[in-house]
Amino acid sequence: MAGLEELKRRLRPLSFDADGSGGEVLEGGTVNLLSRSSGEYNISELGFHKRKAGQDKARSSEKAYRCSSREMHIFGSVDSGSSSVVHRAIFIRVHRIMALKKINVFEKDKREQILNELGTLSEACCYPGLVEFHGAFYKPNSGAIYFALEYMDGGSLADIIRVKKFIAEPVLAHMLVKVLPALRYLHEVKHVVHRDIKPANLLVNLKGDVKITDFGVTSGLHDSVSTCATFVGTVTYMSPERIRNYSYAADIWSLGLTVLECATGRFPYCVNGGLSDLMLQILDDPSPTPAKYVYSPEFCSFISACLQKDADARPTCEQLLSYPFIDRYRRTGVDLPSYFKSVHDPTEILWQIAHMLAVHYYLIFYGSDNVWRYMKTFYREESVFSFLGEEHVGQSDIFRTLSRIRKMLKGKRPRGKIVHVIEKVRCCAHGEEEGVAIRVSGSFIVGNELLVCEDGKRVGRFREEFFMEPGHAMGCFIISRQKLQIVEK
Repeated sequence: MAGLEELKRRLRPLSFDADGSGGEVLEGGTVNLLSRSSGEYNISELGFHKRKAGQDKARSSEKAYRCSSREMHIFGSVDSGSSSVVHRAIFIRVHRIMALKKINVFEKDKREQILNELGTLSEACCYPGLVEFHGAFYKPNSGAIYFALEYMDGGSLADIIRVKKFIAEPVLAHMLVKVLPALRYLHEVKHVVHRDIKPANLLVNLKGDVKITDFGVTSGLHDSVSTCATFVGTVTYMSPERIRNYSYAADIWSLGLTVLECATGRFPYCVNGGLSDLMLQILDDPSPTPAKYVYSPEFCSFISACLQKDADARPTCEQLLSYPFIDRYRRTGVDLPSYFKSVHDPTEILWQIAHMLAVHYYLIFYGSDNVWRYMKTFYREESVFSFLGEEHVGQSDIFRTLSRIRKMLKGKRPRGKIVHVIEKVRCCAHGEEEGVAIRVSGSFIVGNELLVCEDGKRVGRFREEFFMEPGHAMGCFIISRQKLQIVEK
C-alpha cells in the first residue's frame, strides 16, 4: 500500500477524455454514435455512414461503407480480449477471408473504443503498415458492432515470441522498416497517438507484411492541443510521461519496449509487484537497456534513443528510419515470409482455409437468391467446371450449369429438397501462388437444410474437387477448376 500512496502523491490529477461522445439505438436497428471531434456515425446491419461537420461546407465530409451482416459467413474466434472478440469470416461478395472484431455497443467505455477505431480506421483504411478496414455493421440481436478488418494469417509478434522465444536483430530491423512509416503516418498526417503499441498489436501475414492494429485507445492531437491527459491503453508499455501527460513520443517509448521484448523474449520490467510498483519503476528506475555483450552497438543505441526519460529527446519515426541499426541490416537478406511461415504449422493453416472455403461455397449454394448471385464471382473467365463428362468454361457457363443443378436439388417442395452433407474435407497446397486443392465428400439427404447432420434420408453420395487460387487481394480466392461427381444410392 505504501507504493500506491507514493504513486498517488506524485501523480498529477488525471482526467478522462471529455469528448462529449454519446450514443443511441434508433428505430430500425441503427446505432447512432456522436463524437465532438470525429463527427456522427450511423451503423446498421447494412454498414455504416460517417458524417463530419466542418466550419464550412468545404470542410464537411461524408463517407459510407457497405458491409452488411448478411454478406458475411462467420466462423470460429481467433482471439479474445477484455473488450472484444475476433472471428474469422468470409466476405461473400468478394470471397475474401477477413477478421471480424466484435465490440459490445451498450457499454460507455466500449462506445469510446468504437468511436476511436472508426475514426482512425476510416480515415486511414488502406495505408501500408496499418491493418486494412473494410467497413462495420451492427447486429441488433447481439448488441454488438462488428469491424471488418484485413485477416493477418501470421498472428502477432507476441505469438512469434511464444514460439521462437526471441526475434533476431536482422528480422527486427526489417520489420521496423515496415512499421515505422505507418506510425509516422499516424503521427504526422493523422495527428494521432496510438497509445497501445505492444507485441500483441503488431500483426504479420505470411506474405511478409507487418501492420499496426487495435486503434481503440488512440487519441487525436490537434493544433490547439499539444498533449494528451487520458489514462488508457496497456499500462505495462506506458512511458513515464504517459503516467502524466504525453504526446507522440509516448508511442516511441512503447515501440522501444516492444522491440527490446522481442529481442530478449521477456518484458523489460518486473511485473510481479503489481501496478503501482510497475509505474514507480517506470518513473524512477533507469530505462531498460539490452546487454551490450549480447547485442550490437547499433541495436543498443536504437533502444536507448527510444527509451529516453525525456520525451522531447526521443527521436521521431522519420529519424529512427535512418538510425544505424536500420542501416546495418537494410541490405541483409531477410526473407520475412519464410520466417513468419516457420512459426506456424502450414498444414493446420491450410486446413483452416480449406474448411472455411468449402463451407462458404455450400452456404452460397443453399443461400437466398440474393446470396446465390455472388457464386458467379467465385469464378474467372478461364475457370473450368466438370460434370457428367462435360466441361463448362467461364463465369457465365459455369453459373448457368450450377443454377440448373441447384434447381434440380431444390425440388418443387421444401420437404423434397436435397442438400449436401459434408462428411470429409481434405486439402493440399496447389500451385506456386499459395493456392489450395480441396476435396469434399459426403451424402445427399432429403428434407434437411443443414450442412452437417446425422438425420434424414440419404439418397446418394457426392465428391467434389476444387482448385482455388489467390484472388486480386490478400485473403481473396477464386475457383480455377472444379469437378463434381454424384453417385446415386
